[in-house]
Amino acid sequence: MENNLWNNILQVRSTSPLVHSITNYVVMNNTANALLAIGASPIMAHAKSEVEEMINISHSLVINIGTIDEYWEEAMLLAAKKANELNKPWVLDPVGAGATSYRDSVLSKILSLNPTVIRGNASEIIALSKTSNTITKGVDSTAKSDEAIEAARTLAQHHKSIVCISGETDIIISKNQEIHLKNGHPMMTKVTGLGCTATAIIGSFIGVIENKTEAVVSAMSLLGIAGEIAAEQSAGPGSLQLNITDKLYNITEDEFYDHLKIIKQ
Repeated sequence: MENNLWNNILQVRSTSPLVHSITNYVVMNNTANALLAIGASPIMAHAKSEVEEMINISHSLVINIGTIDEYWEEAMLLAAKKANELNKPWVLDPVGAGATSYRDSVLSKILSLNPTVIRGNASEIIALSKTSNTITKGVDSTAKSDEAIEAARTLAQHHKSIVCISGETDIIISKNQEIHLKNGHPMMTKVTGLGCTATAIIGSFIGVIENKTEAVVSAMSLLGIAGEIAAEQSAGPGSLQLNITDKLYNITEDEFYDHLKIIKQ
């Protein structure tokens, strides 16, 4: 797998997949810039009148419930159903899962459509699987990645999804694989929406990479390594955000493989 990861990055750069993101207000600008930096093309549209047509022209769909409301809920369901109808991959970011009953009811409806990929922090993944009474601290995780492995396996089995638990260690679980990535930097937790950025980047990779597990690993390793390198030259979270975008754009193959820390279970 490791040998293919860089080729997957190059494939995204060369094909410039169109990623339809129905995502939250807080992160729209950041995620759009991150997608552009890696070579993808973002489109941010949530009008119910056009989401299905947008799916027609897109390579993939990103659904992020961070600033969910009743209107966006309907748009997300329309888009996900259309993606399934057209056999286009999509990724769900269950921001704040477990925080409110409304959020959980929306997630239940979206989950029933079986996302290609689910990416969240440990608390969100645990809440999503309903295997624990874990407490969600807003959109921040109160659990460590490895505490959510069983929950992720449950989700992967029930929804035939690839599940990515992001945290200090990123854990990707699919039907027959469990892969741990140990890249990144603690300062990344001080930049809002980097998890949402990870989801958007996953969206771009699953749009053009046939092996979806490999696509998720490629996306998460790219962001983690970019963050790790960027942190070395950043004075704080503000410059880190800018430097991550730059590094997503100009990262080299040598930099990528010199920093890659991947463990297959």
